[in-house]
Amino acid sequence: MTAFNDLPEFILGPLAARSDSDWYQAPPGKWCTAQIVHHLAVGIEGSGRAFESRADKPAMARRPRSLFARIGHLLIMNLGWFPPGRKAPSQSLPAERPERAAVERQFTEGVQRFLDLERRLLPTRSADLFVKHPVLGDLTLGEWMRFHVRHAEHHAGQIRGRLAGG
Repeated sequence: MTAFNDLPEFILGPLAARSDSDWYQAPPGKWCTAQIVHHLAVGIEGSGRAFESRADKPAMARRPRSLFARIGHLLIMNLGWFPPGRKAPSQSLPAERPERAAVERQFTEGVQRFLDLERRLLPTRSADLFVKHPVLGDLTLGEWMRFHVRHAEHHAGQIRGRLAGG
């Protein structure tokens, strides 16, 4: 499993020497690399901002997870497997043609935001501060970081496929 702080190199590293046109190639009906990276960046940024907005709030309790959320947690968080055919939540959909430099900046700043939150909030708020994930339910900061790693690993294969011409 990739370390959270390695996400910029893991996702953006293989793209560094590639042309802008490589960022926008995709099979018909699929996201291009720029959209995949934008989707990851939007998710990281959104959950990080949610934690920032709650950082000074009183302790919270995790709401009970539904059976669906418990199964999703097992598949995604433990096994790293994302069920095929699942559509991205509307709040994490990428732009039609996201601008490369803006996406790279949004991605790296989102990762940095989480690393800053980790230094500021952990371990004291490791079990009493939550942000709801649309499938997995309430997640702690550490769980969100693990989710973002799993999510990036999932999409890294798609990015590498696009770069290989597939």
